[in-house]
Amino acid sequence: MKLKDKHSLSYYRKQLLQIRKFLQYLDVEWAKRLVPPNEVLYLPKRISDEVIAKTIQSFEGNRYYLQCKSLILLGASCGARAEELYQLRPQDLDLENRTIHINHDPKNHQSTKTKTSRIAFFTPEAKEALEAYLAFYKQSNLDILYSQSHITRLFRGAPIQVKDLRKYFSQTWDRQSGPTGIKKQLMGHSLRSDVDCQHYNCQSEEDLKKIYDKIMSPK
Repeated sequence: MKLKDKHSLSYYRKQLLQIRKFLQYLDVEWAKRLVPPNEVLYLPKRISDEVIAKTIQSFEGNRYYLQCKSLILLGASCGARAEELYQLRPQDLDLENRTIHINHDPKNHQSTKTKTSRIAFFTPEAKEALEAYLAFYKQSNLDILYSQSHITRLFRGAPIQVKDLRKYFSQTWDRQSGPTGIKKQLMGHSLRSDVDCQHYNCQSEEDLKKIYDKIMSPK
């Protein structure tokens, strides 16, 4: 396999930019002649309700069906990153209040991209799937809710991957005309460039839950 085929063009672009920055720091004169390739135009794929249902259906008959179903519905309804889902512990899930605690706690091998903890929520449908899976989990030989290596093997050939569940949440929120500021908070986006979220838009956990249910769990 050729070296260029091992990673995406975007990956090599980022690496070259870092190398150029380092060489410029060292005052290497020819560093300015290093020209990275143009950024690739990225168009996210649309994830529909039908694709989510098809993905769940693809695991029917699998020993870990309950695990996969709960992961799909949880990820699709809470908007967490795939890495954040892999790090979840049972105690991070509050089923009664349909709340998920996404912790930044490196000592317990949990981290978030923004290095801050946050809460998010999940739908009644996800709650039902989680209840079924947790009952199975307690009786199985699994020691991690969603082990990354284990889940990666299970999802080979699936219609979508775990990382696509976050796309579904974002797209569904927008289709329901949900407020962007709240979505950013729930998904754990960086708020450094968002003046409204940094200085004005302060919501309590109860406020967030009410807004979430209005958008993602309408009666």
